[in-house]
Amino acid sequence: MSNVRAKITALGMYVPARILNNYDLEKMVDTTDEWIRTRTGIFERHIAADDEATAAMSIAAFKDMQRRFDVDPATIDMIIVATISPDMFFPSTAALVQDGIGAKQAFGYDISAACSGFVYAVAIGAQFIQTGQCRKVLICGADKMSSIADYTNRETCVLFGDGAGAVLLEPAEPDDDSGLIDFILRMDGAGKEYLYMLGGGSLHPATHETINKKWHYVYQEGKTVFKFAVKHMADVALEVLERNGFSGRDVKLFIPHQANKRIIDSCIERLNLKPEQVVINIDRYGNTTAATIPIGLVEAYDAGRLQRGDLVVMAAFGAGFTWGSLLIRWSLNG
Repeated sequence: MSNVRAKITALGMYVPARILNNYDLEKMVDTTDEWIRTRTGIFERHIAADDEATAAMSIAAFKDMQRRFDVDPATIDMIIVATISPDMFFPSTAALVQDGIGAKQAFGYDISAACSGFVYAVAIGAQFIQTGQCRKVLICGADKMSSIADYTNRETCVLFGDGAGAVLLEPAEPDDDSGLIDFILRMDGAGKEYLYMLGGGSLHPATHETINKKWHYVYQEGKTVFKFAVKHMADVALEVLERNGFSGRDVKLFIPHQANKRIIDSCIERLNLKPEQVVINIDRYGNTTAATIPIGLVEAYDAGRLQRGDLVVMAAFGAGFTWGSLLIRWSLNG
């Protein structure tokens, strides 16, 4: 990596107003609050309105960023939206966000890496900063998972919520050691058998048959995904630390993807972390896919858990299979 580091200079988040808790789900599907909490750690999740899609949530996250940090959209050079629930196949959600916030000088695109999307997007955006092609890159992680969740399937519908988070990347000054230190991105396409949505693409475009077969909903083979996620999320977080001469003792904050409390607990044990070093909010939001890490980041910042110079690790695992980690020296004062 070059000497120019990409650092986070602004951040924001958005979750819809409506809350769907476990007791609500008890009335919708054969499940219980105890069953959900025991297996996932989730109690409630936010659900977007019917007319509120991924672009609208991304725009709302940017407006929260703008309120906090007075970001001028006219100065943004690039927009990357990480999502698996775009408003439509084309134009990209990034184009809708660009128009919605008035970032007229920005180009951009969407990336599809599921729950690893935000980690992928930050790593990609950092390359444009490091090469000097861009000075301000807006990264959004956003998903409306309620739009592709089958609320008759208790194995999956209890897991997901809706939301968006956003960060702004800019170059650090030569004497500033804050910013992205390193990242690791991984993928194993064999995972396509265990976590997917069959319908809607060019292989199985929407028909009466695909709708009747419920191919437009998330399918997950939970035990297999759990086993892979437990291993690879911890491995990739540990790897990015060790190859940069750090250990869990050096980490101020670990922000894992919020997929399952048991997966997070396994990562905590593997990295030998204390509870105060870890962000956990899955109980209040569920799995918002690409939005879990940026939402956790914003909440940690708001709670005063981050100060300039702190070492931060982020790790995620998602469909693909994809997984990855970011190692960051935090750049904002709390």
